[in-house]
Amino acid sequence: MATVVLVGTLDTKGEEYAWLRERLREYGSDVLLVDTGVLPPPAHAPVPDVTADVVARAAGHDLARLRTEGDRGAAVAAMAQGLSRVVLDLYRKGKLHAVLAAAGSGGSAIAAQAMRALPIGVPKVLVSTMAGGDVSPYVDSSDLTMMYSVVDISGLNTVSRQVLGNAAAAAAGMARRHERNHDEPAGRGRPVVAATMFGVTTPAVDAARARLAELGYEVLVFHATGAGGRAVEKLARDGVLDGVLDLTTTELADELVGGVLSAGPARLTAAGAMGIPQVVAPGALDMVNFGPAATVPERFTGRRLLVHNATVTLMRTTAGEMAELGTTMGRKLRAARGPAEVFWPLRGISAVDTTGGPFDDPEADRAGLDALRAAVRGGEVRVHELDAHVNDASFAVAMADRLHRLIADGTHGPVH
Repeated sequence: MATVVLVGTLDTKGEEYAWLRERLREYGSDVLLVDTGVLPPPAHAPVPDVTADVVARAAGHDLARLRTEGDRGAAVAAMAQGLSRVVLDLYRKGKLHAVLAAAGSGGSAIAAQAMRALPIGVPKVLVSTMAGGDVSPYVDSSDLTMMYSVVDISGLNTVSRQVLGNAAAAAAGMARRHERNHDEPAGRGRPVVAATMFGVTTPAVDAARARLAELGYEVLVFHATGAGGRAVEKLARDGVLDGVLDLTTTELADELVGGVLSAGPARLTAAGAMGIPQVVAPGALDMVNFGPAATVPERFTGRRLLVHNATVTLMRTTAGEMAELGTTMGRKLRAARGPAEVFWPLRGISAVDTTGGPFDDPEADRAGLDALRAAVRGGEVRVHELDAHVNDASFAVAMADRLHRLIADGTHGPVH
């Protein structure tokens, strides 16, 4: 029978969790109840299968000390870390087919961190008072499903019973499907490649994807909007990918300059750490992303801007910034434990970086290439300069063919 791991703070929401546990059982699920509350639960609270003390110890903390110190932020961080380890352990032992939580802001932070630690594909449902606003801090690059609670998670009433009941039914159904898929023989399908794309590199990725499909690959395309890049990194670390065609590395520019689409400092590291073959290009490194034109920071007054649409404004990277980006790319790829190669197009790195185009700047592009070459000098990273534009089909196909050759060599499997 599929098992739903029900996680929550029983010190404040025992009534709701007792009710959720009964609904899950009615819907045909086994239930493991995990307590993430710091304070002692009231006498009427349900008895958990995994106590808060066990959760705290999983993170190397003492629950009694967390209570005595009275630092709510530190306690939330400790319980989130411990819960992440608890749910991962249950998943690896085959005792978790879905996770369900219902919470306010603190409980949502604890549950969401643990849910994000699980692999993509493991069902994760979070009913939260925070789901009516910006949910990116909770979801990030995971496949976490959030439901707005409408009313606070504070007692059972006409509204909360409907919302929580729907969440329980969803988690139970997801758990059954996940258990069935997990139990079925999992024959190895086509090898999986991740490709990164932006609107200004779409023609290239479309051509590369078509070529890789011809060669027998399943291609997962990710929009390089920050979350997309983080998703690529997570899938690489989870061992899902056989190769990465990182054609669009624009998130590195946002991280360096302060744009709104940064994927964080770990971007362009996971494939290398796992020994997964990667072929990389400077796609859209000519731009930093901001929101509407009025939101571009004042410190960038006088810079070359392009209104991409009503909600996106692009800023051209300078020669100095491109040099830093080339150095960063080279440093990260040189640390790779598997094959890493760069394809650099000499006729422009995005749809707006063309001769006479709004971001035409050969000097800046050359500064990036020169810095990249200097950063990888003496290492094993190969740099290919092609007399083409990034969106030329010939450039994209050359990248795809090279990645295929690196994967087909068979000597560079993921490092675990």
